[in-house]
Amino acid sequence: MQVLFNVIRQNSDSTPWVETYRLEVEPSNTILDCLNRIKWEQDGTLAFRKNCRNTICGSCSMRINGRSALACKENIGQEVARLQSIAATVPHPNGHASSSAETSDESLPTITVAPMGNMPVIRDLVVDMQSFWDNLQAVDPYVSTSARQVPEREFLQTPEQREKLNQVGNCILCGACYSECAAREVNPDFVGPHALAKAYRTVADNRDDQTEQRLGQYNEGTKGVWGCTRCYYCNSVCPMEVAPLEQISNIKHEILARYGAQSSRPVRHRKVLIDLVKQGGWIDERLFGLKVVGNSFRDWRGLASLAPLGLRMMASGKFPRTFEPSEGTAAVRVLIDSVRALESQA
Repeated sequence: MQVLFNVIRQNSDSTPWVETYRLEVEPSNTILDCLNRIKWEQDGTLAFRKNCRNTICGSCSMRINGRSALACKENIGQEVARLQSIAATVPHPNGHASSSAETSDESLPTITVAPMGNMPVIRDLVVDMQSFWDNLQAVDPYVSTSARQVPEREFLQTPEQREKLNQVGNCILCGACYSECAAREVNPDFVGPHALAKAYRTVADNRDDQTEQRLGQYNEGTKGVWGCTRCYYCNSVCPMEVAPLEQISNIKHEILARYGAQSSRPVRHRKVLIDLVKQGGWIDERLFGLKVVGNSFRDWRGLASLAPLGLRMMASGKFPRTFEPSEGTAAVRVLIDSVRALESQA
């Protein structure tokens, strides 16, 4: 079968352009196989990273038809089928279902390859991953045993203790999650899902003796776990099923179990939300801002920041004068108490 490759090419600090290549391929050929052929047979100037070609090293991560993936893992047949299934759900302007074949004048399936996001382009599909590595280093992703004496043998773990580390240990640092991270795109202080997934690796490791210090660091502002917007893109593109969002949530649970409402506004946000829902079945918006942003009248700057919003809401008639508890408040209280009891047993 013939396939068109649209490659988004770019030099450092320059405007990108699209280069189109036609290839005769087999459905089982990987995207990396095709890029190799383009480089070897058609255009030796095309730049991209590769190494193991076996979904181990993570070098060949790039955006393939709009999502970050490993070029050595995705093959032509699967990608064309994926595009066709997406196109089948999109109405055509003329009333007919569109297809991926319509993306070229010659009615050939078209695959678009672009460099990863959230990182500056060096050339073509090669990006500068310095911020990726710097943010990984920032969470200190190494097990610390500095407070212990050097043992006569290794620090041993039970199979159950080791099993907690299996999922996060599968991360190959390909950068796919970092590339798609919506929080990283708008917040340059956020360390990224890859770093926090590795961070949970140390929190979950019973051999580490810096857990409390780590959680304090990950609880700081929006550069740690509270910077995550829960967009789920990291989970959807991870080629190793590390599920970075789940690991971020696990760190949040550890922080909420150890820290009180005065430790930070994000912690207060979650604790106040649960308390208000328990009281009335849903959130009393009048109290929520006062307790979270104003810290129950302890934070005068926070209270002052609420004033303009409160006045606009009152002027537009959107500020509730009263609060009516929901009819299911009693059931909500039972559910919250049951979940908390299960968590304490765990």
